Amino acid sequence: MTTVSTLPITRSCPYAPPDEHVRLREEAPISRVTLPSGGEVWALARHEHIRTMLADPRFSSDRANPGFPLLLFSQRRVTNFRASLISMDPPEHGPARRAVVGEFTVKRMAALRPRIQQIVDEHLDAMLAGPKPADLVQALSLPVPSLVICELLGVPYADHEFFQTRSSTLLRRTTPGDERVAAVDELRSYLDALITRKEQEPGDDLLSRQLERTTAREELVSLAFLLLIAGHETTANMISLGTVALLEHPEALAAIREDPAKTPSAVEELLRYFTIAEFATSRVATEDIELGGVLIRKGEGVIALGNTANRDPEAFEQPDDLDVERGARHHIAFGFGAHQCLGQNLARMELQIVFDTLFRKVPGLRLAKPSAELPFKDDANIYGLYELPVTW
Repeated sequence: MTTVSTLPITRSCPYAPPDEHVRLREEAPISRVTLPSGGEVWALARHEHIRTMLADPRFSSDRANPGFPLLLFSQRRVTNFRASLISMDPPEHGPARRAVVGEFTVKRMAALRPRIQQIVDEHLDAMLAGPKPADLVQALSLPVPSLVICELLGVPYADHEFFQTRSSTLLRRTTPGDERVAAVDELRSYLDALITRKEQEPGDDLLSRQLERTTAREELVSLAFLLLIAGHETTANMISLGTVALLEHPEALAAIREDPAKTPSAVEELLRYFTIAEFATSRVATEDIELGGVLIRKGEGVIALGNTANRDPEAFEQPDDLDVERGARHHIAFGFGAHQCLGQNLARMELQIVFDTLFRKVPGLRLAKPSAELPFKDDANIYGLYELPVTW
């Protein structure tokens, strides 16, 4: 069955996928949809189909391919750079990923844990010493992952307002095309200048170590761009959304308060429950491929509706319930296959530290306004919250 509809679609409930996406999963799990850019692509809505597609190398990640699904017209104008990791196919992708994956191992992340704990403690202490209510986005959600990724990459944190405003501009769907292109150009120029400084004065950071491996400037700028944007926007929004969800589900919050060993499982469930990068896993077919009884022809684009797949009743029992003891490690919030998120170990650790520390230090934390009045990011490619007023 083929159904034509338009993506993206605004949610009717901030905690659930759009109703139209759920209908596609139930009635037409592999269907033709129209993007705001005007192009038609295939939309996959079931967990099984998406994992199969993401593990199949015949589906390409090359964003320069004319058939690759881009939500907006202006995105085509910012794909003419040296490919970053998420845009590479084999054989180029494997060596490029192996060159940087050592920066994100579990062992490496464990070494970072004390510093992340210190960052979280300092920002919570500052929030508690300030006026009530406070905006948790500005007090905690944004600065913690921004500081962490800055230290990892070797980006001066003093410049955080510069890259945060531009990444927000870039990720907002309503940003005019010229502004989107300008934001990308400014960020890339900034990172190019930063790498020049590191060539002259290397430090103990990821970018300096990558300079020992290669002097290919465009490759390094693309890598830094990807890690800087992905490293703070996604985790920042998960901190805000996860906090709201736990406050709105006191039984879940009580479970991790009574036994912090349950926090890792709670983090996996929150990642599944929200799936904030709704359209991050797109591909283009490089040959005719049959998937789920549907023929996807060479050159046709495919979009994965990850938020719907992570609520697929075929993959998760009672999928619309927030069950922090579910053990949802097979979710696809970090993607799947060769391009599965490089920074997932870092994101998990940051979220675990934040939730454990936040609810231990601020036992009386509560929302300062009803959750129905919160400004959710329905207009952004990374779902989240613009503000989160809290008191205690």
